[in-house]
Amino acid sequence: QLQASGGGLVQAGGSLRLSCAASGFRVADYTIGWFRQAPGKEREVISFLRTTNSNTVNADSVKGRFTISRDNAKNTAYLQMNALVREDTAVYFCAAANRRKILSSLWTTDSYEYWGQGTQVTVSS
Repeated sequence: QLQASGGGLVQAGGSLRLSCAASGFRVADYTIGWFRQAPGKEREVISFLRTTNSNTVNADSVKGRFTISRDNAKNTAYLQMNALVREDTAVYFCAAANRRKILSSLWTTDSYEYWGQGTQVTVSS
């Protein structure tokens, strides 16, 4: 089970940190992904963190602004979001995938077996 939190209303240019607390499994053993879904759009993966060498991958839309991380002691993953723009407004979800999933599959929602409930991020201009 995953519990996402930390969303809210922020002005453009501001920052937020989302948290994703896991229970029933260890985040250290899974690839953790962050997704978002804007109104009328499909859910898209924006960042994921693999167990292998803690490799992180970010979508072009958030590269250089968002950072995914993991605190194994707290069994929690994070998404630090900086330099937010209106286009970042969406519901954000965290998810966990089996560590054996190949890299190319991690861009699709079907590869993830555990999902958080989503947290709303609204960026105002």
